[in-house]
Amino acid sequence: MVFSSLLFLFIFLPLFLMIYYVAPKRLRNFILFIASLIFYAWGEPVYVLIMIFSTLLDYTVGRVIDHYRTDKLIPKIALAVSVCGNLGMLGFFKYADFFIENLNNFLGLDINLLKIALPIGISFYTFQTMSYTIDLYRGKIGVQKNIISFGAYVAMFPQLIAGPIVTYETVEKELNERTETIEQFSEGVMRFIEGLAKKVLLANNIGLAWETMKAMPEGSLTFVGAWFGIIAFALQLYFDFSGYSDMAIGLGKMMGFKFPENFNYPYLSKSVTEFWRRWHMTLGSWFREYLYIPLGGNRVSKPKFYRNLMIVWFLTGFWHGAGWNFVLWGLFFGVLIIVERMGLLKVLEKCPAFISHIYLLFVVMISWVLFSLESGSQIMMYLKAMFGIGEGGLISTETLYNLSNFGLTLLIGVVFATPLMNRLKEHLKPWMLYVFYAVMLVLSTAYLVDSTFNPFLYFRF
Repeated sequence: MVFSSLLFLFIFLPLFLMIYYVAPKRLRNFILFIASLIFYAWGEPVYVLIMIFSTLLDYTVGRVIDHYRTDKLIPKIALAVSVCGNLGMLGFFKYADFFIENLNNFLGLDINLLKIALPIGISFYTFQTMSYTIDLYRGKIGVQKNIISFGAYVAMFPQLIAGPIVTYETVEKELNERTETIEQFSEGVMRFIEGLAKKVLLANNIGLAWETMKAMPEGSLTFVGAWFGIIAFALQLYFDFSGYSDMAIGLGKMMGFKFPENFNYPYLSKSVTEFWRRWHMTLGSWFREYLYIPLGGNRVSKPKFYRNLMIVWFLTGFWHGAGWNFVLWGLFFGVLIIVERMGLLKVLEKCPAFISHIYLLFVVMISWVLFSLESGSQIMMYLKAMFGIGEGGLISTETLYNLSNFGLTLLIGVVFATPLMNRLKEHLKPWMLYVFYAVMLVLSTAYLVDSTFNPFLYFRF
């Protein structure tokens, strides 16, 4: 079940909110937990057992760590069980076939692939449950003794499928005792509609442009078409993922939770370093808190500092998918950030803002080619076209046709990728805002009724 579906919008969500608010406060975590299991089991009836196992594992580990707090060895063993258990599940379901396929290729073996379907959201909820046991071991949070409340945290449907990644520390107080207000609920509804419109009206329509360019026959992709296509993908990915995050944050507010922000207009950045402070912010925070800093961060010698950065970016890329293109994508950003730390950042700060901005957009567009295309031959063909050395030439009548079809959609996307619309909303009267959100909801619903193209890009991660 996805947020941008008629089933969720007009059946699941209204029924859930009605039951949630009619029930006594002491039962709301239980209702949230059960509703989240139903939400997940709707599309993953078997794999919900994996999530339940992860919940039981980390709840038990948490109780053990708390009970044996004064012991020097048992808490360490319990933490190791949690980390190995969660990473083991993630590794098996997400990467088993990747390793088997590469063993077959490199060693000439013929091991059969397991062909296991990837449980939706496993990359997100395993990181969340690990944050609980690690922070509990560090003494940063208190133990959660109510297994239903802990289950509600792990399975919480607003951010279960594609984030934002919510550490236990972020919602610890709200999970135990939260206050829901009409004002907060209203803010949540508006934030949800914003995300829905981003996803349905922008990401889906822009995504059609990318699908068209990606499907071009080999040799026919032009210079203009290649840039047009990758800009379309960049906007589709941004509106798809940030739209989902907005919907998740809005749903959280409706229930009294305050989830962390996940995007802050990343395409306005003037360096790669700044870009990753604005894009998928909760993932960056997770890697910084639980990997980069434990490795020593920047409080080590320069060689070890650069090593730490490359480890983090290798794993960031690999986290996104079981493919060499994702590894290459992560290492690409790792190298760029190292180069910026070695002096390029100072140069960029002295350059006119538009020069730094062009640099950032150029390297990010190159990175999205690595991210979006799986095979080396596809990547090379696309990059050649982008650099004007492809077989398709500069432009073609087909490219002009696609520009005429999707050009306005991309232009609208570019405008909405900046704070301009939010600034304009600040000058609207309250009744105008209500009309605006009502129109967005009606248009989004009309699109869902009429269209079948409704992918969520981050489901495969």
